[in-house]
Amino acid sequence: MALLKFKRHDDSEYAPVNRQTAAFLKNYSLEVMPRTASKIDNFRTLLPSGTRVYIAHIEGTSIADMVVTARRLALDGFAVMPHFPARMIRDSRELEEWIKIYQSEAGVTQALLLAGSRAMPVGEFDNSMQMLETGLFDKAGFGCVHVAGHPEGNRDIDPGGGTAVIEDALQWKQKFSERTQADMAIVTQFIFNAEPVIEWANGLKRAGITLPIHIGVAGPAKLQTLIKFAVACGVGPSISVLQKRARDVSKLLLPFEPSDVVNRLAQHKADHPDSNIKQVHFFPLGGIEASARWAMKNGDFADQEPLSIA
Repeated sequence: MALLKFKRHDDSEYAPVNRQTAAFLKNYSLEVMPRTASKIDNFRTLLPSGTRVYIAHIEGTSIADMVVTARRLALDGFAVMPHFPARMIRDSRELEEWIKIYQSEAGVTQALLLAGSRAMPVGEFDNSMQMLETGLFDKAGFGCVHVAGHPEGNRDIDPGGGTAVIEDALQWKQKFSERTQADMAIVTQFIFNAEPVIEWANGLKRAGITLPIHIGVAGPAKLQTLIKFAVACGVGPSISVLQKRARDVSKLLLPFEPSDVVNRLAQHKADHPDSNIKQVHFFPLGGIEASARWAMKNGDFADQEPLSIA
């Protein structure tokens, strides 16, 4: 392991860090919700300048609350990417209204499109492809549109288990990006084991899906918290990493950190620079501050510039 010294936001030095991990954490992104973001006094003391912040739009959250959070983060100098959950949007008119209010109130030009967690749609949209087909994001000048990825499958999409429907959808999105030149990337559900997700990414590339992949990782949290979220979100085989740790009583009460999975992904990226795995996306299940401070401790952000890439 290479030991380096880097500077924090306050110019104090810290060490040691893993050189590969520090490089891989560059331009990481983070997900918040309006209610969790409201608990943070000052994001600028936690996140590097220009960090991309996704805003999760869960059922029961109003578009007004989403926009307030988006405006706050944008004014603080972050790249804001709100979720557009298809099954929560009634029709094209409402979709266009959301796009316009995000733009006019917060200057948003990026979006994560996904089906959403509702079992039944409230209106005409069931999936992200239908929203893309409206052409509204392109018309509004959204320069960056991300879509969801599920390395371990998703039974809401493929009820029988398997990944056939998910893979067909990613093929469609790859072709959409090619014919429209849309700036797209895949952002995955959080995982706890790097090896299966590396093989999944390699498989996508062999199948002609070359969209950049941002790997979802759970930030530091209590083991019980991670297991609860993993079960609720349908995380697949990699949950065994948590179950194995849970059997060790001495570790049960200690925070679980993403060091192993991030270090392995960083090593893979260093060994295979042409990999479609590009960066890390944090799900701060143990709190925004815990994830941000873990990233600050393990990364090098002294010269990070505002994002302008997928």
